[in-house]
Amino acid sequence: MPDLHRQPCALGSRPALLLVDMIRGFTDPRSPLGCECAAVVDACARLLAAFRARHLPIVYTTVVYERDDQARVFRARLPALNTLRRGSAAVQVDARLTPRPGEPVVEKHYASGFFATDLARRLVARAADSLVVGGLSSSGCVRATVLDGLQHEYPVWVPREAVGDRNEQAHAASLHDLHAKYAEVLSLQETLNAVQALP
Repeated sequence: MPDLHRQPCALGSRPALLLVDMIRGFTDPRSPLGCECAAVVDACARLLAAFRARHLPIVYTTVVYERDDQARVFRARLPALNTLRRGSAAVQVDARLTPRPGEPVVEKHYASGFFATDLARRLVARAADSLVVGGLSSSGCVRATVLDGLQHEYPVWVPREAVGDRNEQAHAASLHDLHAKYAEVLSLQETLNAVQALP
């Protein structure tokens, strides 16, 4: 069955960059949750540089647990999530993408950066009118965050080089599905060109 007809999803005049879970628990291949993703880190670094040059909003997410009752069903399903304890190195943003003052790190317990967090309020406070989403993983937290971004009425762009997954088939299927229905999936260079063209 062919994909539905879709219209292009334009980037707004004040997009926010949302880096989903670019934390050591996911970017370190030695972690039980990690994968080899140096190229994704590099792509996210290029996005950071472009957004910082234009003084556009930047928000990170991390996954942090401090009590056994937080996301208990999710953690029972995926026990490796229990490594993401408050105070551990695993929950810290990768040093190659260190946040600067004014670039908040939103803590979450579930897949979506929006669910049970203050992310939506932070985006409104920063007058964001669209989102560029990078991070890990394409089939999990990135996908969930992109869907919720759309459901908060934001046009969403996903630069394909700036997202990754430990499963390449899941990565490809997720990007196809996101582009078919929920977001504009395009190249990193196309995204950088659009950001650099903003006032």
